[in-house]
Amino acid sequence: MPIRNRIRQAWNAFRSQEDNRLDYSYNLGPSTSTNPVPTRFRYYNEKTIITSIYTRISIDVAAIIIRHIRLDDQDRYVENMESTLNSCLLLEPNLDQGPRDFRQDIVMTLFDKGVAAIVPVDTAVSPDDSPRFEILSLRVGDVTQWYPRHVKIDLYNEAKAMREEITLEKRVVAIVPNPLYSVMNAPNSTLQRLIRKLQLLDVVDEQSSSGKLDLIIQLPYVIKSEARRAQAEQRRKDIEFQLKGSQYGIAYTDGTERVTQLNRPAENNLLKQVEVLTDLLYSQLGITKEVMDGTADEATMLNYYNRTIEPILDSIVEAMQRSFLGLLGTRNKERIRYFRDPFKLVPVANLAEIADKFTRNEIITANEMRGFMGLPPSKDPKADKLVNSNMPQPVEESAPEPAEDTPSNIRKEESK
Repeated sequence: MPIRNRIRQAWNAFRSQEDNRLDYSYNLGPSTSTNPVPTRFRYYNEKTIITSIYTRISIDVAAIIIRHIRLDDQDRYVENMESTLNSCLLLEPNLDQGPRDFRQDIVMTLFDKGVAAIVPVDTAVSPDDSPRFEILSLRVGDVTQWYPRHVKIDLYNEAKAMREEITLEKRVVAIVPNPLYSVMNAPNSTLQRLIRKLQLLDVVDEQSSSGKLDLIIQLPYVIKSEARRAQAEQRRKDIEFQLKGSQYGIAYTDGTERVTQLNRPAENNLLKQVEVLTDLLYSQLGITKEVMDGTADEATMLNYYNRTIEPILDSIVEAMQRSFLGLLGTRNKERIRYFRDPFKLVPVANLAEIADKFTRNEIITANEMRGFMGLPPSKDPKADKLVNSNMPQPVEESAPEPAEDTPSNIRKEESK
């Protein structure tokens, strides 16, 4: 581009704010000081250790990519679809979220509400006019009402910068149920019982740390008449005044009076019950303490992915397949699949041995293995072929050159 055109078309973010052609104070629409897009947890989930469990699992699920692909006649993966749905899944689901944020939003809503609704907000044609419609943007909402063929969804409206309730047909919306509903969301599930125990434990902790002394003062006379009761009340106020006005909380009493303190730690088994329920919840969810703190070995992580992560991903993918592709897309060999990096948990020391076995047995090519390692592909043509580099390769025979038309050759041809 010529220098003159570059100077004329250059743009600066700060200088554009001073441009009089745009009045940003009036044309931007409503605003909020906090981001209204992320999932809003219920108040009793935000104050407990449950949020850390939700976050850990949702991060691991969001790390796995979901794609819109095409299969061959043997139902094998062939290629990625060049579709707007695939662009939403891999590039930009909506104006406010990236693909990973979008996947994590699905899982967080799934855990907190028990069901998540993936809504195609913008489409090329109306879903009422065509059973197959081109999806331009996706958002995650909460199902608030259920009808025979419709659902009411609490969804963020980016045009108004606020959440609204809309009613859509079930065939249009990808309704994702929580496969761990009986463990996490059922009224008497392990997780709900743990939440209630944690609430009771918080109440006990607040009571024990409220600053009260819980003193009983034994006076040297019997309190039966109104005069004695008034005298005892006055004595109590005197001690309260002494403790409140003293810098170190010291008061004096008569030699005939006895003071008994009751604010000893209350003996209860709430903490033990919380520990038991936490271990039970971990076992039912398929996670361990090592998974939570990042010290789990490869076998533990494999069990965690098979028992916890994959059922959640299967639920999400099946809901999208049923609502967004339908019977027509399924017949056309279109699928929505998730892909997990198989070498993500492999130590570097073992990666060389695995690469040698996969290439030697002609399972993957050298360039495919370099892609898993984050290296650029090699320009060697052999790197894109399934060959065993440890074995001698057959030499390609070149075509025989045509014989020259010499007199001897001509006589041989005539004799034949």
